[in-house]
Amino acid sequence: MAYLGELISIGVAFSWTATALLSEFGSKRLGNLTLNVLRIGLALVFSLVLFGVVTGSPLPAGASTEAIGWMLLSGLVGYVIGDFCLFQCYIIIGSRYGQLFMTLAPLAAALMAWVTLGQQMTLMSVVAMVVTLFGIGISVLGRSGNHKLSLKLPLNGILFAIGAAVCQGVGLVLSKIGMDHYETVAGVPEWLVPFSANFYRCVAGIAGFGLLLYFRDGIAPLREALHDAKGLSVAMATTIFGPFVGVGFSLMAVQYTAAGIASTLMAMTPIIILLPSRWLFHETITWRAVAGAVISVIGVSLFFLD
Repeated sequence: MAYLGELISIGVAFSWTATALLSEFGSKRLGNLTLNVLRIGLALVFSLVLFGVVTGSPLPAGASTEAIGWMLLSGLVGYVIGDFCLFQCYIIIGSRYGQLFMTLAPLAAALMAWVTLGQQMTLMSVVAMVVTLFGIGISVLGRSGNHKLSLKLPLNGILFAIGAAVCQGVGLVLSKIGMDHYETVAGVPEWLVPFSANFYRCVAGIAGFGLLLYFRDGIAPLREALHDAKGLSVAMATTIFGPFVGVGFSLMAVQYTAAGIASTLMAMTPIIILLPSRWLFHETITWRAVAGAVISVIGVSLFFLD
């Protein structure tokens, strides 16, 4: 089928848009830590089922000690710290602006890869960073008294969003290092390796979020959430659209089209999310916000098409 990879990539962008909107609603209803414990726990269950169906064993195979160590570190950075910051920024500034700032994640990954893997930063990468930052600036900066530039959003929400993007980018590079230490196992398809890697990331995530929840609020919020049918439904949907279906189809997309094209199309979430945010959360969408989102996505496109 012509353009199958491109169509899958666009579908992933919509899937991640749904994840962002559901996460904003779920975080406000259940709380940041409670939703993450449920979401990561469900992702672990789905992973075990997937391994059982594909390989006959519910446990992942092929991970060396080094691979497990890198994946656990990736989970600590990407899930525990990164998703905590991301869901917190959803509560403070909303999923629309949160996803706008997440366009910084590929740039953070490039810097991390430059430091740890020696991958060179090209002139086009630098241009992409400047364009992306310019797009974000258009959306979040406005004029105040005496025509001075000022933030239109709470500073703590912006800092959480930047932290989420940086942690996602760094976590991605740590995952790549970990997957480089995987060993080939007979009967285990190569496409299952990222899901195996994500399993260990989820192990670190559930441990980290579980401890944070226990020491901050105890287990009462989790007990209440388990009796909240609507909250559980949101957690289930967030898990399916995000770390399960989103990850699976993003891997499938690059099998049918160039990685740069797939990544660019999947980065359209900040644009796709504009109308749903208007309908669901009654947010005001200005031409300035639209222009900023478009410019930011163009910046990401320049980065991937380098």
